Amino acid sequence: MMTERKRICIMTVLSAVLVITVVFALNYFAIGHKQEKTITAGFVYVGDTSTGYTNNFVKAADDIEKEFDGRVKTISKFNVPEEQVEGALEELAEEKCDIIFTSSYGYGEKTKEFAQKHPEIQFCQATCSNANQEPKSGNYHTFMGSIYEGRYISGVVAGMKLKELIEGKKITEDQAKVGYVGAYPYAEVISGYTAFFLGIRSIVPQAVMTVKYTNTWGDYHLEKKCAEELISEGCVIISQHSDTAGPAVACEETKRGENVFYVSYNESMRDLAPTTYLTGCRINWEPYMMQAVKAVLSDKDIEDCVRGNINGNDAGAGIEDDWVQMLEINEFTVAKGTEETVEKLIGEFKRNRVLVFQGNYTGRDPSDASDTIDLKDGYRENERSSAPTFHYVLDDVIRTQ
Repeated sequence: MMTERKRICIMTVLSAVLVITVVFALNYFAIGHKQEKTITAGFVYVGDTSTGYTNNFVKAADDIEKEFDGRVKTISKFNVPEEQVEGALEELAEEKCDIIFTSSYGYGEKTKEFAQKHPEIQFCQATCSNANQEPKSGNYHTFMGSIYEGRYISGVVAGMKLKELIEGKKITEDQAKVGYVGAYPYAEVISGYTAFFLGIRSIVPQAVMTVKYTNTWGDYHLEKKCAEELISEGCVIISQHSDTAGPAVACEETKRGENVFYVSYNESMRDLAPTTYLTGCRINWEPYMMQAVKAVLSDKDIEDCVRGNINGNDAGAGIEDDWVQMLEINEFTVAKGTEETVEKLIGEFKRNRVLVFQGNYTGRDPSDASDTIDLKDGYRENERSSAPTFHYVLDDVIRTQ
């Protein structure tokens, strides 16, 4: 039978074990909590969620919040003109952001300058090409998807539709005219519409294209007006590198109905243009942005954590890494066999079997007539930069206004 003294000893030992266990558990959770680093991520947008371009970034930011569940606080600045980006960056710095994403090409110069003043913050600039230019900053990074791949595939879809119209005698070969609404004569825009046009020409070699520049990213009425003018000039296919739904609405409202079709960028326009929308493509910003945030949370270099083509402080990738995606296909408007062709091309791009910028074409830089190119031997886009570098307007077959 247990004596009173033994009972007291046992109770004392159990109490001591309990205290030690509680202390250990508290220390364990306290240490674990310290390891769960939290950060603030800032975002500067040239538009808002009413435009597909900005909305794609917002989707990525939302995914980041969900993925890291309380460990990442996000702060967004919408509708920031390119010339006013410094003010937005200053506000985000004052709010103690650890990483800041800037979304418009025109932000690049000021963002890089600002990064030099704030080495404690990581800055990730989309669509720009100046991260590896002197002076370099270890906390300034650039990134972009190889969108020319999606543009080319979209062009093939448009070319198949043109061929269907020609074979159905709804238009003649001479009427294979394409219209394109472009924001600026930047390499990013020129590369995109050239890839789109070469996709069309792979199916309809007689096609020609007219490009109208708006010299702004997001003017709905101007973009719509440009598309309407292109349609009135006889363009059968309309596409764009601008941020609003203006061109899609112009196509759907056209009086010529079945003889005008539309290819989108950034978002599907099937709901707005159900009888004219064919397909489109977009950059998926989520893979890079997610990996960049994870790097900051882990106190690692961003380029060490990003899966893609890394060149210094610049990162890019294409369809193979899901940085570029095709949008939905409108089965009611596309030519027969389109879905199979798109799937085949996606597979070929994943296996690096498509050289887009090649053919019996010459071109010249619109701002320097002495800078010319011959595509006989081909041109590899995004080989050393995530931002597009092809900046030549093809002679005779592409006209700009």
